[in-house]
Amino acid sequence: MVDSAATIGNGVGIGAYSVVEGDVEVGDGTWVGNHVNLRNGARIGKRCKVFHSAVIGEIPQDLKFGGEETTAVVGDDVVVREFVTVNRGTKALGKTEIRDKSYLMAYVHIAHDCMIGENVIMANSINLGGHVEIGDWAILGGAVQVHQFTKIGRHVMIGGGFRVVQDVPPFILAAGEPLKFSGINAIGLRRRGFSGGTRKEIKESYRVLFQRDKHQAEALAEMMENYPYSAEVQEIISFVENSERGLI
Repeated sequence: MVDSAATIGNGVGIGAYSVVEGDVEVGDGTWVGNHVNLRNGARIGKRCKVFHSAVIGEIPQDLKFGGEETTAVVGDDVVVREFVTVNRGTKALGKTEIRDKSYLMAYVHIAHDCMIGENVIMANSINLGGHVEIGDWAILGGAVQVHQFTKIGRHVMIGGGFRVVQDVPPFILAAGEPLKFSGINAIGLRRRGFSGGTRKEIKESYRVLFQRDKHQAEALAEMMENYPYSAEVQEIISFVENSERGLI
């Protein structure tokens, strides 16, 4: 059932028993499976695959939501597997967004006002609270639970089954209960073209931040002094300085 007001691109396929409401856009070449619900406010990019029984654009599970017009934006080349739910935003941000080439496996829940970067992989049964931010190329293992307002940096890998209740800075592995720093994501960084020298700078910087008995401000100053021209170290410093929930 496709509302005549919906904007449907060229070469789109829509499966049996799916419902597409009027304030919905679906980009060229996207495939929508069976029993999918694309609710008002859903914006689906080009060449996406939305598998059976997914729901995109449903109203937030937020008692403060007042019926305002907001969106759930899915970029290009995104894969949304079975039973994924993506709620639209609230007046706080106005949208929930999943950027290009990300992969959401079955039963993932993306709450209101979340911002998911490019090339993010989220394994089965992950739940995100509202206002979560996840950087590009992050990988989250199955059944990870992420507290609202938490930030996860770029190129992070989080082990399956753990809870994320504080911010996870970029380029690292995180595991354990409570969640903690488990080294840098060396294999992922190498696969994505980070040089050996850059990986060493990241590793040495985290040794200063996490493994020495220093106040955080002193550690950041030492990192700045040691690697003043490293874009990656500057990214780590900026992430730490802007953390509101504190670091794992």
